[in-house]
Formats: sequence, structure tokens, C-alpha cells
Amino acid sequence: MVRIVRRRIMTQMRTIRIMPEADILQRFGDRVRELRKDCGWSQEELAQASGLDRSYMGSVERGERNIALRNLEAIALAFEISLSELMTDL
Repeated sequence: MVRIVRRRIMTQMRTIRIMPEADILQRFGDRVRELRKDCGWSQEELAQASGLDRSYMGSVERGERNIALRNLEAIALAFEISLSELMTDL
């Protein structure tokens, strides 16, 4: 049996806290910004390398986008890292 109580998923085995959506989006955006700066790239250069729009990349970095899995892969490929490395420390 599963039920949601005060933003927590309650099961017979354990309780899992549901993180607010903005938290993960902002943490991911911070991770992308960190990787981009480590490469010495502008948002425009990252956008070009990943095949995504510059304004889209800006909104990802600001935590405004719930990014699609295909776009996650495009960003990881641009940085030449795996998806798991992209998601490290979120």
C-alpha cells in the first residue's frame, strides 16, 4: 500500500521524502553551469555543442526547465560525459 502524506510517500516498508520540483531543477542547473564554466564555454557555445537553443540553456541553468531525457543526453554528449556523471551530486 502506498499513500502520500505531507509530500512524503508512505509505504509499508519505508518513507520516501518527495523533493520539491524546484530543488532538483535548480541543482541540475547549477551542475550544468559548473560544467560549462569548467570547460570555459559560454551558454552559446554549450548550446551549439549540444544542438540546443542558447535561451533554452539559460533557462536550464536558472532551474526553470523540467528537461527532457533526450536533452539531458545532448548536454552529456556535449560535455563528453555519461548521464550518470552529469547527474553526480544532485
